[in-house]
Amino acid sequence: MDTRAACRIFRVLARVYPEAVGDDPACEDPFRVLVATILSAQTTDRQVESIMSELFSRYPDPASLAAADTEDLERTVRPTGYYHAKARHLVAASRALVDRFGGNVPLTMGALLSLPGVGRKTANIVLSACGRDEGIAVDTHVFRIARRIGLSGGKSPDRVEQDLLALFPRHVWGKVNGLFITHGRILCTARKPKCGECPVRRSCRYYRSL
Repeated sequence: MDTRAACRIFRVLARVYPEAVGDDPACEDPFRVLVATILSAQTTDRQVESIMSELFSRYPDPASLAAADTEDLERTVRPTGYYHAKARHLVAASRALVDRFGGNVPLTMGALLSLPGVGRKTANIVLSACGRDEGIAVDTHVFRIARRIGLSGGKSPDRVEQDLLALFPRHVWGKVNGLFITHGRILCTARKPKCGECPVRRSCRYYRSL
């Protein structure tokens, strides 16, 4: 698929889901975004949000989270699943922030990737939340939809991201993730996509193969 066709798909979906591509928000708290994204692996946004208030009331900044008792932290994050690994990553990343970045979340891809438990998806989400897009966050929705529509044939999130970066202009990189997540939750679901209702089905490789 070429850039023109990809951008046409983006425009159509943006008209259908305007809330997913609204005005650029003010920069969110990057530490809060970082913590929430680490916790989001293999769970729902609702589960993460359900513990955020308690978590930040106890550990409001990198210094306090770096000094957290592991067992206490595990009890707090347990509802999100994989709590042993998530607690370990939160503490290790917070210690790195304190030791190497003065307690601040760095806003460059290279620095974020140096933090324990942080991969490209997490780094992209943090950067996008602060208007510093250096890529496109490829989660399960973006990975599935990009391949299903035919925007990428990549077999890894990194390969899919590179294909998407080549297709879309930089000024929309930060909107692709939210737009595809919305489309994936409403119509282009994993098991039973609602192709008959999809506004971009005529451009979709999967639909044309049915």
